[in-house]
Amino acid sequence: MVRLTAKQITGLKVALHLAGFLPLLWLLLSIDQGGFSADPAKDIQHFTGRMALKFLLGSLLIAPLARYGKQPLLIRVRRLLGLWCFAWATLHLVSYSVLELGISNLGLLGSELISRPYLTLGIISWLVLLALALTSFQKAQRKLGKRWQTLHNGVYLVLILAPIHYLWSVKTFSPQPWIYALIAAILLACRYKKFRQWLR
Repeated sequence: MVRLTAKQITGLKVALHLAGFLPLLWLLLSIDQGGFSADPAKDIQHFTGRMALKFLLGSLLIAPLARYGKQPLLIRVRRLLGLWCFAWATLHLVSYSVLELGISNLGLLGSELISRPYLTLGIISWLVLLALALTSFQKAQRKLGKRWQTLHNGVYLVLILAPIHYLWSVKTFSPQPWIYALIAAILLACRYKKFRQWLR
């Protein structure tokens, strides 16, 4: 099997940046041209949330691909995917707080996050992603030492909570959130040996 080179990984990073940025351009154009349904606020929230989920799943797909595909350099794109996940998750949170509640109503936002369980799961996921994004750089990794890996294992909590948040937020049946939940379950199952070691 031919292994990816450092140059190819650089090209892949460029492609992934485009995959994170171009949908944002599409979103802005759709808002400007009225390309959403009768409830554009919900459309924007769901779009940004799905983008965050896609990058979350993508970031957690990297390790199995690198291991079983014998592509060790592939690990270099994982942080990039994680940061785009956080960026889209932040847009998701902002779109909810601004479009649903009003930008100045922070008190209402706090009460909503506490009183609605699916929103509680969402904000917990975002806070974990915030911690991971802030400590994703080598300087933080060196400073935290062994604690860095313990902290970044929190991504598995997000992998559990974020799909449940999506499933819970959809009022009518749709296969899409179930597909994301199934992929998340498969990615967790791929790491059963790691979880078994933790239990020991």
